[in-house]
Amino acid sequence: MSFINMANPWPLVPLPLYSDKVHLVPLALEHAVDLKLALEENDLWNFWLTPIPTVSSLEKEIKRRLSLQNEGKMFPYSVYDVLKNRYVGMTTLMELDRDNQRLEIGYTWYSKSSQKTIINTQAKYLLLEYAFSELNVIAVEFRTHFFNHASRRAIERLGAKLDGVLRNHRITLDDEGNRILRDTCVYSIIQSEWPTVKQHLRYKLNNYVY
Repeated sequence: MSFINMANPWPLVPLPLYSDKVHLVPLALEHAVDLKLALEENDLWNFWLTPIPTVSSLEKEIKRRLSLQNEGKMFPYSVYDVLKNRYVGMTTLMELDRDNQRLEIGYTWYSKSSQKTIINTQAKYLLLEYAFSELNVIAVEFRTHFFNHASRRAIERLGAKLDGVLRNHRITLDDEGNRILRDTCVYSIIQSEWPTVKQHLRYKLNNYVY
């Protein structure tokens, strides 16, 4: 069993996180109806650089994440767009390392219409604020495929810095089912950087042009 810092114990289940634009709601099977509609926008699962569930595999993926939650390894969320009044994606706090007060933000995807909008910035702000201010982590990691340049730019715009590249990090499959090797870029924001990154994100959110 992982050691829990009793001076700042982590909850055993994810807590809801709210802003006026975005609600991060603990993942549940009943969110599947909205999430399937989100997936159907532009066949998101065909994007080979990141694992995104298909409409048919979504409920299995939800159950997988909930199972990891029950094991204390993940806090999975559905992303609720207040303006659209529906769920538009999923994200997680994962690799929960209570011993070392670290975690990773990942397994994130959004509907096509929600990409390159305020949704991702607001969701990441909520997760980072919760991680640093409530869980008192010393670092938050982000990982992405070396060739996923859009994801890398988005992570860098948040204020995360590149720690390095894990070469031959994973074995994946190409669109013909052949095994290929993935290089993974590892980024992080550390505790001492959070006040400046927080101000940067607040400025972006307050000055977002709709």
